[in-house]
Amino acid sequence: MACFIVPAAEGIVTTVVSKSVKNKETEALKSEHGEIVERIPFSVKLSWLNKMLFGGAALLAFEHVWHGEVVPFFPFLSAMNDPAQMSQMLHEMGTVGVAMAGVITLVWGGMVAVTNAMQDAALKKLKPVKEENRR
Repeated sequence: MACFIVPAAEGIVTTVVSKSVKNKETEALKSEHGEIVERIPFSVKLSWLNKMLFGGAALLAFEHVWHGEVVPFFPFLSAMNDPAQMSQMLHEMGTVGVAMAGVITLVWGGMVAVTNAMQDAALKKLKPVKEENRR
């Protein structure tokens, strides 16, 4: 009934964190040999998570509107009118919503791990070539 609220709330938190991190990070790193090596900034990786969370939340919100569980008038959630349904809604948010947000975050973590491994492999490949050229 309102499971989309949990990923949306996590998306809001990660957006704030992403903006904070973006202000503090440097986008280029200098290698040992002085050349600038471009890496994907962490704020960009957090923006991937934001897009996944907000995209999933929007799709779920549309599905709940389609089924009449979200209405265009106050209190906006049809389950808020009945205490029994409100209990069911909170249970759904705590189980399904948290599980969805967790799975999205785990998938994003896998994406970041693969990306970091690919970047490290590219840097290792670049490093021996630069050392051979110096001799």
